[in-house]
Amino acid sequence: MKLSNYYLPTLKETPADAEMESHKLMLKAGLIRKVTAGVYSYLPMGFKVLKKIERVVREEMNRAGALEIKLPIIQPADLWEESGRWADFGPEMFKLADRKERKFALGPTHEEIITDLVRDELHSYKDLPLVLYQINDKYRDEIRPRHGVMRSREFLMKDAYSFHDSQESLDDTYEGMYQAYANVFDRLGLDWVAVEAPTGLMGGSYSQEFMALADEGGEEIVTCDQCNYSSNTEIAKYQVASDGKREELKDIKEVETPGMESVEEVANHLEVPTQEIVKTFIYRTDDGLVAALVGGDDSIEEMKLINHLGAKKAEMVSSEEEIRQITGANFGSIGPVGLDIPVYADLDIKSMANFTVGANKNGYHLKNVNWERDLNDVQFINLRQVEKGDHCPKCGAKLNFHRSIEVGQIFQLGTKYSDSLNGEYHDEEGNLKPYVMGCYGIGISRILPAVIQQNYDENGIKWTDSVTPFSAEIIVIGSDEGKSDKLGIDLYQKLSEEGYDILLDDRDESPGVKFNDADLIGIPLKVIVGPRGLKEGVVEVETREGKTDELEIEGKEIKETVGQLGEKIG
Repeated sequence: MKLSNYYLPTLKETPADAEMESHKLMLKAGLIRKVTAGVYSYLPMGFKVLKKIERVVREEMNRAGALEIKLPIIQPADLWEESGRWADFGPEMFKLADRKERKFALGPTHEEIITDLVRDELHSYKDLPLVLYQINDKYRDEIRPRHGVMRSREFLMKDAYSFHDSQESLDDTYEGMYQAYANVFDRLGLDWVAVEAPTGLMGGSYSQEFMALADEGGEEIVTCDQCNYSSNTEIAKYQVASDGKREELKDIKEVETPGMESVEEVANHLEVPTQEIVKTFIYRTDDGLVAALVGGDDSIEEMKLINHLGAKKAEMVSSEEEIRQITGANFGSIGPVGLDIPVYADLDIKSMANFTVGANKNGYHLKNVNWERDLNDVQFINLRQVEKGDHCPKCGAKLNFHRSIEVGQIFQLGTKYSDSLNGEYHDEEGNLKPYVMGCYGIGISRILPAVIQQNYDENGIKWTDSVTPFSAEIIVIGSDEGKSDKLGIDLYQKLSEEGYDILLDDRDESPGVKFNDADLIGIPLKVIVGPRGLKEGVVEVETREGKTDELEIEGKEIKETVGQLGEKIG
């Protein structure tokens, strides 16, 4: 491809609204352009990289035995209502109506559509297992689109769905998909880790996320160097505090804490450590109100409560008026003693004795509260946020924290969708049973910035081998009566005929502009043709890392030089 004929509008200045380096570089290198918040156009080079990522994903999915299909983006509301998710997805779902006022959604995911497709076709255990996949656009009305195509309203995704007659069959396919994903991310050159993850709105019993490690990544994960434990922090476990020496139980007593709202204020007023105070939060869930307790220095992780309850959501009661109706007190004075709702407490505070909680009476707290005597119906669960300094729940080693970018997620859905959508097959005895299902997603358009986020320097992008848009660029510089131009074109044509994806910078620009653009867009190898080199009988070759070499051309056939360049490109 000749650059004079290529649409590649690079930018010298960094756009003001770009924050992450990958977003800045995708704009500066002419890969994307913003249409509106969370919506982007892909320019030729950006689209080319996207198609290369697609190819790797498609090859590994086909190798794993999945069959490619294409499902509709416009989805009827009645299918979502049948599954019970029309309301659950909330404002993130783009909803629309046709001229007959029938309701539809722009597909944020395709579990309903795929189950509807196969429930009319897969009637026998002999038809199972089956894995179908597509590479298609998805739409979600993100409340805060950011970081370019990293979190956008329209994005390209590979989603696969598997159907089985047993959990054992699902387990086998799940493991196969895990390996296929590992192959994809290895081939794309990503530094990645798989972690335990919440199932969220997709549901199911188990899920893992594939995370590309990146300092500016939007997700935080924990890993252990001593064993194989890794998790999204939203559900991460930790080594629970030991019981230690058992204290003698003291008499509970009510104490005044006038105007005290925070843990620190209460601790200072009562002259007790903040670690001896237990905080209480009230949540509204699908099944009613619950109380959640964590230590005075800890923060609650709502996803852990949701996962434990198997709830679709848990919303903290944040209205002062509602809190007074539920507990009889304002936020600063609420506590678990005497509440007529289920109480869940973090495992780490199970060993506490003689601790302080709100008295459910404005301006008062209770000291010397104890579980066995005062709160004997509490359920202890993993509830607080994992923190730096916590230790691995498996081996006790110190946990490591990393920023990362989610590039894929796989789920064991079980019978969640086949139950609600009547997706059934006949087993060997002729009995009707629901499909056991799995779901497997890869963020195609998110991988592109993830690769860049892991591979760049002050000059621009440094593509990995499998996604680089061009293998090399021939840069013609100087003026020598067309000799350099002729050699540049000859090399370009011969290399192209040999099957190499070559860019020829034949623009009427200065050498500095050409070199800077080549580095910015991530060209791995520059072949520099100019009067000085021709005078000395050489062309200069420079890698993206700055290593240089010279190839003699004097007295050689052009095919010999092409052969030498091919070795360096390949």
